[in-house]
Amino acid sequence: MARTNYDYEKRQRELAKKKKKEEKLKKKQEKKAGGESGPAIAGESSEGGEAGEETTPPNPPNPPAGGSPAV
Repeated sequence: MARTNYDYEKRQRELAKKKKKEEKLKKKQEKKAGGESGPAIAGESSEGGEAGEETTPPNPPNPPAGGSPAV
């Protein structure tokens, strides 16, 4: 009578888990990438352009060209 090869079965389960995990991660990344570009733009446009302008901080002033800090 043939014996069960437990190492083979274990390896197959590990490969199945790894494949499932990779698919889940890929799906999560696609959802994240799709969520940032799609609904975020639609939500901002429905609120109006002024709301976006109020939340952006002003640009900091450029440092002097001399390279030494102004005292």
